[in-house]
Amino acid sequence: MGSTESPKIILYTNHGCPWAHRAHIALTELGLPFTEEIIDLSTPRTAEYLKINPRGLVPSLSYNGTIITESGIVAQFLADAHPSHLEKTSSEEGGALQRARVNFFVDAYFSKVNSNFYPILKAEGAEKEEHTQKYVDAVVKELEPLLQDAAPYFGGSSKLTLAEVLTGSFLLRVLTHGNYPELKLIPKSLTEGLQERAPKFWKWASAVIQDKGVTASIWDEKGVAERTASRVEKMKAAK
Repeated sequence: MGSTESPKIILYTNHGCPWAHRAHIALTELGLPFTEEIIDLSTPRTAEYLKINPRGLVPSLSYNGTIITESGIVAQFLADAHPSHLEKTSSEEGGALQRARVNFFVDAYFSKVNSNFYPILKAEGAEKEEHTQKYVDAVVKELEPLLQDAAPYFGGSSKLTLAEVLTGSFLLRVLTHGNYPELKLIPKSLTEGLQERAPKFWKWASAVIQDKGVTASIWDEKGVAERTASRVEKMKAAK
């Protein structure tokens, strides 16, 4: 059972990091009060922060004084410590199966699909279209079959689940970077291909990015797109 008292939570985060964004979604959905410390990822980490997280990554979560790191672990811990609509406990009826399904889906998203997105951002011309096709192909093969019962969220849920907590911040980028064609991040063929060939995924992902729990009061659509484009240009110039 979860705690009946609000824990003291400090979230070490950066609003532009999709991994840290996962923790914001979890905390927002669970309605847990927390304070945040913004970590500047553009400069070397301070000695103080490296004492909290020697890897220097975000997010890090201080939960009643205990430090928890790695975004997936942070989100899972919060869901387990505060049982809710995000995920059933393993002892609830159907809970173990639901948790297995969520784990399989999230693994498929990141191991089979997400790795195809960033090459799109960096490529140009025909190569950009090739990577776009690979991304759409991966969604069609790996994710579309797992979303047949989404209503609108994973597994037929009417509310966000842990599946959306862990993928939502990445979906925001996939579905909105194309809103700024002048930045040349993703071609129009990406969203067109997803709508045409992966309608279940498109409907699910569209619902996810419109949920206030996912934007979590920190999402800066244009700012993130502009910073991403700037990083891409710097990488190209460094070649």
